[in-house]
Amino acid sequence: MSAPPVTAAVPGCVARCRVAGCRLLLILLAFCAALAAAAPVQRFDRAEVLEAGVPAASRAASAVSTALPDDWSRGPLQRDGDLWYRIRFDHPSEAPSDRLQALYVLRACRLIELLLNGQRVHGLVSERDLLSASCREPQLLTLPPALMRDRDNRLDLRVRGPALQHVAWREFAGGLSALQIGPRAVLAAEHGRRLFWRETWLQLGAVVLLGLGALMLLLVWHNRHEVYFGYFGALCIGSALLSVRLWIGELPWAPVVTEQIFCVGIATLVGLAVQFLLSYAGLRSRAIEAALLVQWLLMPLSLVVAGQARLFAVASAWYGLYAVELVLISALFLGVAWRDRRHDFWPMALVLAIFLGLLLAELGWQQGLYEAPAAISDWPLLPLVMPVLFVIVGTRLFAMFARALRTAEAGRTALARRVRELTTEFEGNFSQLAELRVEQVTEKERKRIAADLHDDLGAKLLTIVHTSDNERITALAREALEDMRLSVKGLIGKPLRLADALADWRAETVARLGQAKIDVDWQSSIEETDHLLPSRSFVQTTRILREAVSNIVKHSQATSCSVRCRIADGQFTMTIRDDGRGIPMELDGNLDRGLGMSSMKRRAKQMQGQCLVQSGPGYGTVIALTVPL
Repeated sequence: MSAPPVTAAVPGCVARCRVAGCRLLLILLAFCAALAAAAPVQRFDRAEVLEAGVPAASRAASAVSTALPDDWSRGPLQRDGDLWYRIRFDHPSEAPSDRLQALYVLRACRLIELLLNGQRVHGLVSERDLLSASCREPQLLTLPPALMRDRDNRLDLRVRGPALQHVAWREFAGGLSALQIGPRAVLAAEHGRRLFWRETWLQLGAVVLLGLGALMLLLVWHNRHEVYFGYFGALCIGSALLSVRLWIGELPWAPVVTEQIFCVGIATLVGLAVQFLLSYAGLRSRAIEAALLVQWLLMPLSLVVAGQARLFAVASAWYGLYAVELVLISALFLGVAWRDRRHDFWPMALVLAIFLGLLLAELGWQQGLYEAPAAISDWPLLPLVMPVLFVIVGTRLFAMFARALRTAEAGRTALARRVRELTTEFEGNFSQLAELRVEQVTEKERKRIAADLHDDLGAKLLTIVHTSDNERITALAREALEDMRLSVKGLIGKPLRLADALADWRAETVARLGQAKIDVDWQSSIEETDHLLPSRSFVQTTRILREAVSNIVKHSQATSCSVRCRIADGQFTMTIRDDGRGIPMELDGNLDRGLGMSSMKRRAKQMQGQCLVQSGPGYGTVIALTVPL
């Protein structure tokens, strides 16, 4: 038998999966129904209602049936009310007799008193003491078993609250939600969950916003230029304080004052939000700031002029204006962010879209434009989501500040490193300038001394040369004049052409050795060189050459002398060789002793060169002078 085709097997598998899924769903539904049967909870969507103060004889005739939840803002009651609600119920036969029964009230604005079968169960002596601290607080009230009957139990609830036109927010108007009666253990879980989200969550959010706001104010304290941190911090703190109105009870002043303070708080938050978005976008408008200030002053004035009878209408008009302002300023901010800071656009666009969407939906419900489903009206999203949105924006601002702080720290480190480099460079330049200055001063002083020697000493020596009849004095005067002229050349500091220096050295050497009857063999391969010789090197080389020639004339007893000059590897070398008797043995081989050898080597060292001497008895003497060019 051949296998069935795959295309035919796939639909069969899909059908079997659907059947299995349906069976699983039926099992889950049956399980939920079993749980509900094991823990029966009665829900009451209708109640008899009558005003408090009606005589007992006419209460039955005055009572009317109404649907629950009963929202006074949508009913015929157009004034502050004090109503009794009555429901009748039977004790569930399947419930154990020892299990406590309880009444669960999701919303009662505000619950004062509770009677079971004509007996007061809850409620204090003074009617000013409310069972519910706020309109948003869910209530779980235990029903005493001693007062319970098996059938026809009567439960009376007294609710006192303001009419819609006397409040600034629809949720603060009087009313009563649907009622549930059942085992306390079952209703306690629902009560705890609702209490957390409707009150505890708001309190936790207020604490978080206070801490976040304080952190932002601390940041702006250390960074005065980023003012949007301050606006956002004030916005967080203001939101935390305003949220108190949602879960706090009666305040020690008239309710209308509380409503007006709530409206002024909303105006303040709107102004802070506008300023935050403008400053975060890098914008500032004096006209907008002035308009916000005027708006903030006009709102409480308009509420006072309108009076309590038109409080809701005037406040709603202001709310609509605020919504338009926030939409426009958000569009302006997103436009700037898209143009200048693209990385900020999408996160802020998402946050603003969520906030504005919830805000517009809330305002639409406030104005009665639509009837919100029970799942939404029981869970007002705007107060629940607001702390999360603030934390998201605050976290992003703090991360941006931390990133800017790291960048500034890196910039500061780089700047410090650059300052150190510049300081080192400046100190080096300063040292060079100081050396240059000293050199300039020294050069100036040298020229002054050279001029004095030339003008004063030179003139006197020249006078002696021309006027003296003693040949010895005349010769000494000529030598002194030549030494003075050489010193003047060294002091002036003007470099000489090496070829000219060689010509002067050759002429002087040949002349002196010729007078001593010593033959001279002068050979140089650099007669036409263009190298320049510093003046100090010229002077020191001249004196070394003169000392060498003097030693040959006075001590060597030589008959001939050879001089070789060359340039190699950027150095000038002069070698002087004689055929004399050499350096005597009594010097013990130390050629630096006597004969001016030490002065010759010292002068060579001053030019960063060297002077080598080789000699021996009967060998003659060789002096090799090397000078860097």
